[in-house]
Amino acid sequence: MAVVSAKKMLLKATEGKYAVGAFNVTNIVQMKAVIEAAQGKRAPLILQTSVAPVRFLGVKVLVAAYRALAEAASVPICLHLDHCTDVTLCKAAADAGYTNIMIDASKEEFEANVRVTKAVTDYCHALGDVTVEGELGTVCGVEDQIKVTEDEAALCDPGKAEEFVRRSGIDLFAPAIGTAHGVYKTKNPKLRFDLLQEVFKVLNGAEPTVPLVIHGGTGLQDDVVRRLVACGGCKFNVSTELKHTLIDATYGYISTHRDEYNPGRLDDAVSKATIQMVERWIDVLGCAGKAG
Repeated sequence: MAVVSAKKMLLKATEGKYAVGAFNVTNIVQMKAVIEAAQGKRAPLILQTSVAPVRFLGVKVLVAAYRALAEAASVPICLHLDHCTDVTLCKAAADAGYTNIMIDASKEEFEANVRVTKAVTDYCHALGDVTVEGELGTVCGVEDQIKVTEDEAALCDPGKAEEFVRRSGIDLFAPAIGTAHGVYKTKNPKLRFDLLQEVFKVLNGAEPTVPLVIHGGTGLQDDVVRRLVACGGCKFNVSTELKHTLIDATYGYISTHRDEYNPGRLDDAVSKATIQMVERWIDVLGCAGKAG
């Protein structure tokens, strides 16, 4: 049951008013730890990789690791390519076995965004059960190769949301609502909850049909996260916090075990820190016990 695509999982989350954590991993130690945390909490899970790990390790290596771990797991797990601007790489990842693809043409003009996104959507749907995420508006900050300044960031136009989803054919929709990649400069970022609610009403007012994605989870206060979920966000991306956890746990372990040369113990320290972090997110998102 473990290898699945995202849309059915996220429609269930939308109906249940909880969100599924989508965790960006950069190596197999993190991948294994995130899955272990989800299993312990009986939570559905979306594993994500950004473009850099794909280019470094290769899609076949990442898919092989995902399948080996996911097929042995007791919870449903997706493998998602996050923020890819390269249509050719999107197709290669789908061919290799990624279950979900995000084509990010959000910095393009509306018509170009629709055209590029539709090309990936048509390709993935032709392969079978491979779902696609698209974005309208731009999220500021840095996410792998994606760099958007505050001046470049633009909020989603709710009036264009239905048209974008309909014409592009996407399965998951990421509206830019004021969240940011990286680390927030304030504890109270200016988020447009009203905009998220309006988009949700436009796309899912009659019944849930298009799951909504929240980018830029790291650094948001728990009450803010819960409010975003209540407004309709059902896929919640967390990336920067995993990177910080990996590096901080590595530094902490090496600093206190400077005379030890045992990579396995270092991996164990990183794994334990990652599991603890992911378990906290699962509790905040309300998806514990929702695997089924």
